[in-house]
Amino acid sequence: MNKTIAKIAASLAALLFAGSFAHAQTKVTIAVGGGACLCYLPTVLAKEIGAYDKAGLNVELVDLKGGSDALKAVLGGSADVVSGYFDHTVNLAAKKQEMQSFVVYDRYPGLVLVVSPSHTAEIKSIKDLAGKKVGVSAPGSSTDFFLKYQLKKNGLDPNGVSVIGVGLGATAVAAMQQGQIDAAVMLDPAVTILQAAHADLRILSDTRTEHDTRAVFGGDYPGGALYSTTSWIKAHPKETQALTGAILQTLAWIHGHSAEEIADKMPAAIVGKDKAQYVAALKNTLPMYSQTGLMDPKGAEAVLAVFSTSSPDVAKANIDVTRTYTNAFVEQATKTGGTAK
Repeated sequence: MNKTIAKIAASLAALLFAGSFAHAQTKVTIAVGGGACLCYLPTVLAKEIGAYDKAGLNVELVDLKGGSDALKAVLGGSADVVSGYFDHTVNLAAKKQEMQSFVVYDRYPGLVLVVSPSHTAEIKSIKDLAGKKVGVSAPGSSTDFFLKYQLKKNGLDPNGVSVIGVGLGATAVAAMQQGQIDAAVMLDPAVTILQAAHADLRILSDTRTEHDTRAVFGGDYPGGALYSTTSWIKAHPKETQALTGAILQTLAWIHGHSAEEIADKMPAAIVGKDKAQYVAALKNTLPMYSQTGLMDPKGAEAVLAVFSTSSPDVAKANIDVTRTYTNAFVEQATKTGGTAK
C-alpha cells in the first residue's frame, strides 16, 4: 500500500513539475482595447470558460482604454498580443511596422455613431458634426478611424471636429448623458444602454449587422481580431496556434449557447447591475461574431480601401494587405479539430 501511495505521490509531483514548467513557458499577455466592450467578448470569455487553459496557455488579459493603447502595449513590449481591431495592422503597414492578425472573431466592426441625447434636435446628419465635440474610445483607435472615414465620406474635413477620448463603457455613456460631448462613436453594450434610457436616440451610422456594414463600407468589414508583430508570431508559432484554437473553441461555444448563458459566464463587473440590459445588448451583437475565425480577403481589401480614402499616408504607401493577416493558423486548427463550426 505504501509503495502505491509513493508511486501516486511521485506521479503527482512529476505532473506538478511538468505543469509549472509548461506554465512558465506558455504565459501570454494579451492587451485588450476595452474588455467590457462586447466586440472583445470572445477574448474575455475564452478565459472564463477555460479555453486558454485547455490550449495549454497561461493567459493574462490587460484591460486598456482603447485599441490604440493596447497596440502601444505590444509595441512597447509590455504585452505579446493585441485583442483589437484589424484595421490597426493596415494603418501600421503604411508606417513600415509589420503586424499581422491570425484569428478574426468579429465579422463586423459593430461601431455606431450616436448623437448625444441633449443634441438630438441640432444634429440630424453626419454633416451636422462639423465643429462639434465627438467622443471616441481613445484618439488613434478604431473608433477614431471610423469617425474620420465617415466625415470624409460626407464631404467634411476629418480634422474639423474636436475628438475626445471617453472610453467604451460607463464613461462613454456618462459623457453622452451629461452632454459633455455632442456625439460619439460607441459599441455595445453602451449603445443599447443609451437606447434603453432614450427611446429617441439618434443613430447616424450603425455597423452591427451585415446589412448595415455593407451599406456603410460597400462590403464585409472585419472588426476584432488577435494580432501581433510578425516577429513575435514567427518566434512563437505554438503559442499563436494555441491562441487560435482557444478563440475558435470559444466562438463555437458562443454560437452553441444563448445570450443568457453567455452572460452567466462573463465576469460580474463586466455584466454590471442590469443583467437584462446586458443580455439585450448581447442579443444585438451575436450575429457579429465569426463562425470560422478566417479573414475574408475581400474584407481586408475593404479596410485598405477605407483607409486609403481617409488617410493620404495609407493611400500612397502601396500596401500589400495580404501581409497584414494570415489564415494559416485557423486552417491548421480546423484540420486538427479546433474549428469554430
